Amino acid sequence: MLSERQKMKKQQEEKKKKIFDFRLLLRIYKFAKPYAGKFYLSVALAIVLAVLSPVRPMLINKTLQAVNTSNSGANEVMLNFLISITIIQFVVLVIESALRFLFSYTTSWLGHRVVKDMRLKVYEKILSLNLKQFDKTPIGTLTTRTINDIEAINDIFSEGLVPILADMLSILAILAAMFYTNWQLTLICIIPFPFLMVATYFFKENVNRSFISVRNAIAALNAFVQEHISGMQVIQAFTAEKREQGRFKEINRHHRDANIQAIFAYSVFFPVVEVILAFSMGLLVWFAARNAYDLKPEEALQVTGNIVSFILLLNLLFRPLRVVADKFNVLQMGMVAGERVLIVLDNEDHLEDATDARANKILGDIEFSDVSFSYNEGNPVLSNVSFQVSKGQTLAIVGKTGSGKSTIINLINRLYQHNSGEILIDGRAIENYSLETLRRQIGVVLQDVYLFSGSVFENVTLRDPSISREEVVSAAKMIGIHEFIMQLPGGYDYDVMERGGTLSMGQRQLLSFMRALLFKPAILILDEATSSVDSHTEKLIQHAIDVLTAGRTSIIIAHRLSTIRKASKILVLEKGRIIESGTHDSLIGLGGTYAGLQILQDQQPLR
Repeated sequence: MLSERQKMKKQQEEKKKKIFDFRLLLRIYKFAKPYAGKFYLSVALAIVLAVLSPVRPMLINKTLQAVNTSNSGANEVMLNFLISITIIQFVVLVIESALRFLFSYTTSWLGHRVVKDMRLKVYEKILSLNLKQFDKTPIGTLTTRTINDIEAINDIFSEGLVPILADMLSILAILAAMFYTNWQLTLICIIPFPFLMVATYFFKENVNRSFISVRNAIAALNAFVQEHISGMQVIQAFTAEKREQGRFKEINRHHRDANIQAIFAYSVFFPVVEVILAFSMGLLVWFAARNAYDLKPEEALQVTGNIVSFILLLNLLFRPLRVVADKFNVLQMGMVAGERVLIVLDNEDHLEDATDARANKILGDIEFSDVSFSYNEGNPVLSNVSFQVSKGQTLAIVGKTGSGKSTIINLINRLYQHNSGEILIDGRAIENYSLETLRRQIGVVLQDVYLFSGSVFENVTLRDPSISREEVVSAAKMIGIHEFIMQLPGGYDYDVMERGGTLSMGQRQLLSFMRALLFKPAILILDEATSSVDSHTEKLIQHAIDVLTAGRTSIIIAHRLSTIRKASKILVLEKGRIIESGTHDSLIGLGGTYAGLQILQDQQPLR
């Protein structure tokens, strides 16, 4: 059985066999379509800069040749020529520098624009994914896809395809200028190039492997840190700090080793390039000056001009050669990141949304007809569940942990899609309601209340501009928590911090009731809303439940049977099936599972 690390390594080796995926690159560049003008400008600048690259060394060579052909009677003409050609070189330098700035700015601008657009699309896609995806995908991994991997795609534009094209064109233009000047010298200068090609290949392969390792290590670090910071209370409560620190050190060590591997490759490659450049220049000087003692003064000056221009051209030639392998690696890593991002964008595991908007108001009749569901194939959570709740009634669901209680409420607001059977609201299949219409009119209060960083006001309104502060205050007074909120520093503008960490569980629960009330749902779902709170808070919550359920269809999941005595109907679930159904009194009289739960709670009170 292969481990995750071995599987990942095998996938990387398979990807390496596929040197370049032009279809993938084309898909990424499609995101640049709205900015086609900038893209074509960058390509045009790459061509112009390639043409300009050898111009100044060629001008220097022409200058020396002109000096060689001049005579003593033409000093004034020669001086004017030198001034003119110096001005021309200066103008070329200024133009080239300005164009290089524009090229660098344009490619970076294009990259950041594409990254912004892609990040918006990825986040939009994540919001629309089936909730099942989040059950099996670590949050840290999706965070890496949305932030780190998309940021790496920026390198495809700023240091990738077009910059590589610019470098390759520059290399060709410089080689053409060298052959034009002296083909023999050019052939001598490129003798060491096979060594450079071999060094470049090994450099590219080593850096490619290390970059992939770095990306994987970053994803692992993000997933580990996010998960363990969220679960810090458990870690500290069970004194697991040292053990978890050890695991973190291991992941961090892999990240360090991957980076050091890349640093080692760079540390070897660049000195090797310098040695090859020095060797090439040595061959140049040796070949050009091997018969210098037999040359006439004017011939010696011409040879000197060739050597000077060739030295300049060689430096210009090796400048892109130094970085082209590195840029190719950056391009490949950007494509690896792009492939991961496109996997998220190509994920079609989302609920089909209804386009029929005729039903924009829900009354509250609910019916389950032989509904079955499983999170994983072969492990049914609900089996042929059927029940009916009329508008304004309260349905209570009880049962052991894992009996399927929470699954029922997840199916009602279509967080998951049931496998078989029918779920009807107001006599209409829930698939025929748009998700917005359905979920907008179903209020949910969960046991584990999630509050976001921000004020009380922002958390209860979820930044919905249609909800006024007056409505918020009115809802707080109805629930009975206005005084509590006003005691907080800043009142409704008090920052509850991440996950509501500055509030107690009961206070967070009351805010979630207030949130549900503000959205005026036709159907109310309460999942273990009174668990894990003290007696005083339970009374406040019970009052909030009475306020919320008045005139609404309500589904209440509760372990405390005292909170559901008034329910219109009570379902008792066991292993995904309804084993008992009725009112509190009828179920007590039945003497079955529900009655047993009541006796157990009476004998062992939670308070």
